[in-house]
Amino acid sequence: MIDPQTAIHDSFYFLRIPLPESHKEHLVEESEEEEKEKYILCAQCRSVITSPRERIEVHGMHQHTFFNPYGIIFQIGCFKAAQGCGYVGPAIEEFSWFPGFSWRVAICRVCLTHLGWLFNSPGQDSFHGLILDHLIQPE
Repeated sequence: MIDPQTAIHDSFYFLRIPLPESHKEHLVEESEEEEKEKYILCAQCRSVITSPRERIEVHGMHQHTFFNPYGIIFQIGCFKAAQGCGYVGPAIEEFSWFPGFSWRVAICRVCLTHLGWLFNSPGQDSFHGLILDHLIQPE
């Protein structure tokens, strides 16, 4: 005799119900997951922050080491764009690591982890200085 609960449970393994189109955008296909590995991710939540092609040099280097007024040392990489970042606080000109640029704190849009800073200057391109220890970079 077949137990009705077992039959219902087992039928889920074989039943294929088409997913509504509105739900398909939330699925991650294997190829998309492989593609995601080509991006630079937040180390905390693994959301996409930027890509290697956004790396730029500022003052002749991509990578810089600085310390803040509290003596905390940061190793940052410079990026033209970082779509996975949000920003908090006002633009501040004091203690800028890049003379002529103001800065704002940049955070992960998903988990709100501090990822670095957005640097702006009138008449110049803005860029992101992202804390390399807070990112996962493709090999």
